[in-house]
Amino acid sequence: MNKNDYDKLWKDTLEILRISVSDATFKTYLFHTHLIDIKEIGDRIIAQIGCESIFIKQQVEQRYFGLIQDTLNKELEKQTDLTFIVKQYSTPNSDVSEKPSPLFDQPKINQEEIDEALKRANLRLAFTFDKFAVSGSNQLAHAAAEAVAQNPGNTYNPLFIYGGVGVGKSHLMHAVGHAMIQKNTNSKILACTAEDFTNDIVDGIRNKTTSEVRKKYRKLDALFIDDIQFIAGKDTAQEEFFHTFNAVTSAGGQVILTSDRPPSEISKLEDRLRSRFEAGLIVDVSPPDFELRSAIVQIKAEERKVVLGNEQVALIAGNITSAREIQGFIVRLITEINFKHVPLTTELIQSLLGKSDETSDIKIKVNPEDVINSVAKYYSLGKKQLLSESRQRPIARPRQILMYILKTQVGLPYQEVGRIIGGRDHTTVMHAVNKVTQLLSTSVDIQEDIKGIRNSLSG
Repeated sequence: MNKNDYDKLWKDTLEILRISVSDATFKTYLFHTHLIDIKEIGDRIIAQIGCESIFIKQQVEQRYFGLIQDTLNKELEKQTDLTFIVKQYSTPNSDVSEKPSPLFDQPKINQEEIDEALKRANLRLAFTFDKFAVSGSNQLAHAAAEAVAQNPGNTYNPLFIYGGVGVGKSHLMHAVGHAMIQKNTNSKILACTAEDFTNDIVDGIRNKTTSEVRKKYRKLDALFIDDIQFIAGKDTAQEEFFHTFNAVTSAGGQVILTSDRPPSEISKLEDRLRSRFEAGLIVDVSPPDFELRSAIVQIKAEERKVVLGNEQVALIAGNITSAREIQGFIVRLITEINFKHVPLTTELIQSLLGKSDETSDIKIKVNPEDVINSVAKYYSLGKKQLLSESRQRPIARPRQILMYILKTQVGLPYQEVGRIIGGRDHTTVMHAVNKVTQLLSTSVDIQEDIKGIRNSLSG
């Protein structure tokens, strides 16, 4: 079999796998694999599967080994053994990495033309679909954005995406712009904030250039506006946006809006605007769950050429709750490594996580006593029970989680954590922290428990 045969076999295999898993799982993990080699040994076959990153390899090998094996057994009609390696997909006689089945059929366009078009549109270079991790919390919004990218102006118009800070609303909006420009660099697209739009209107009135401002916004193929909630209560801006919205959509142009709340909850928003926003598709993006945060950690690390182990990915994902915080932490980690010339270790990550409360969006300013009380209350235990010597699982596990939070969230040294929790030695605390770190990568219950305790401490 040659490379084209491998690609066809793997494409068929992925189509079968796609039916067996959720769309979020497929796009986050299986989509980023390819078939490298097949060898026949007697009556068996050894298939070598390439994965785009260490994280993808670990997740696919641990979770979907049996599913892939069963599928290939049926496709090849022989018993198949699997091996997994980290290797980017590349076309024959080329070192350029690309995926075996691209999201969109894209004509070859000069990269300089694309870059210039992206700059004109004010689109963020890194905000593309292939750099967006998909999970249950954002699956619907991602699917809607993809649908709009494939058929702008017709599928969902407007597309209204809402959610909290740093959940990926702007990323999806800009990704649609990227896809449109890949198809046609002459697409007239503009991405801006509601504040930018308002300021342009004010400047137009002040400088008597309103006609130029209207031409800038009303002759577009696509208009993307971030934080549209800030237009509420500004009569002139709302008036202009009403006519801009009508002009763009009536000409077949696409409008995408983001907000921190749905249209129905934006106070002082004119009814005629609210009705137009609600006439399209409204989707929310929830805060990322542990699985999605893990994928985001890996993506952000790979963008900056940082290789993290599975335990390190889980450690960061288990302690940081938003994508924006994750990105900030990765930058901080790289800075620490480069300026202090220290190796990348789990201990370094734990140390920085212990200090991260000072700069994180969700600050936990508490003393150890507050943490003890919160953990005891969360698990319906008495304080004495929690700090006792009992090895019963209903008590021992919450105690380990308490040690983990004191070490990674409050930033206490191992010895100090041990002293607070009944005079235990530092090796006991280290064991507890490592155990909880491992559980974070596999146990949804532990993930949710720690998230709930964090919320109670930051509330």
